[in-house]
Amino acid sequence: MRVLVLGATGYVGSRLVPALLEAGHQVVAASSSPPDPGRFAWGDRVDWVRCDVTDGRAVRRALTGVEGICYLVHSLSSRAFEDRDRLGAQVVRDAVADSDVRRIVYLSGLVPDVPAAELSRHISSRLEVEEVLEQAQTDGRTVLSLRAGVVLGAGSTSFEVIRQLATLLLVQPVPSWLEHKVQPVALSDVLRAMVEAFEDDRLSGDLDLGGPNVLAYSRLLAECSRASGLLRVRVPTVPVPAPLVGLGTAALSAAPFWTVTALIASLRHDMVCRAGKTWVPQDGLPLLGVREAMDRALGPAGSSPEAPLPSDPDWTRMRAPLLDELHAPATVRAGASLALRRVRALLGRSG
Repeated sequence: MRVLVLGATGYVGSRLVPALLEAGHQVVAASSSPPDPGRFAWGDRVDWVRCDVTDGRAVRRALTGVEGICYLVHSLSSRAFEDRDRLGAQVVRDAVADSDVRRIVYLSGLVPDVPAAELSRHISSRLEVEEVLEQAQTDGRTVLSLRAGVVLGAGSTSFEVIRQLATLLLVQPVPSWLEHKVQPVALSDVLRAMVEAFEDDRLSGDLDLGGPNVLAYSRLLAECSRASGLLRVRVPTVPVPAPLVGLGTAALSAAPFWTVTALIASLRHDMVCRAGKTWVPQDGLPLLGVREAMDRALGPAGSSPEAPLPSDPDWTRMRAPLLDELHAPATVRAGASLALRRVRALLGRSG
């Protein structure tokens, strides 16, 4: 199948493209920025196209000769992300009406079992995109939304926030509502599910993606500390409003501000898979547990789908060269790296 990957240069997309190629698919790699094939090891094995999903003409051009679409576009880094994500989904929905596309796969997020009014902006937006894309389904075209929980792997925003907090904070305050359960999933299993979704295009609707472990968010911090070989203490605290936790987390992480605050707001409820609506791999191989996924994420670059890649965003790298050379404690190096990043950002804005 010839598959258009919308968001091919992002975290998941940059790892999904080689998985699709390995499975025998042809790939059209699309992103809103100018093509830069040399940035990726697979860059010369795909067709490239510049495509902003909010631009109807660009989307229609990108759909030429395409049979499948993998939709990986999310706009959490902007304040009004809901409007942009809604518009992008609507443009793609309308464009496929006159195309040869027969399969759309969207990577969404787990939806907690609560009234719609209680969902976070992030989850509400993901659900809205699902609903818009589902309107493209016809007798000859199927749409499948795969709802993933916290994705474990270097470069994943959720994982990087956990890793940076686990490294920076010797004592980690844990508000009581952060004891809600989460069901993380290793990136390699997300890739397996997405590739499989293009192998069998009869399945439609939505499925949850989660690994074998269900645990509290604070335990994820503990597992990341363990994998990094760091001794950390987690201290329960009185309830703190989600917006304040989001602000504090954003201040202690190099991740984009609006992305962090949106993700933190989604942790007010249990984020676990639904019984009977969870993806089960057709190959019968077990899913990775949290410990193995964490170990892989902290492994050498390129050693697994979970490991870092040179193409990952610069903010995912905690660097303090002089302190690295001096083998300073991890907390000191992480703090210095964050401080340097903040200073550079400040100078950049004032320059």
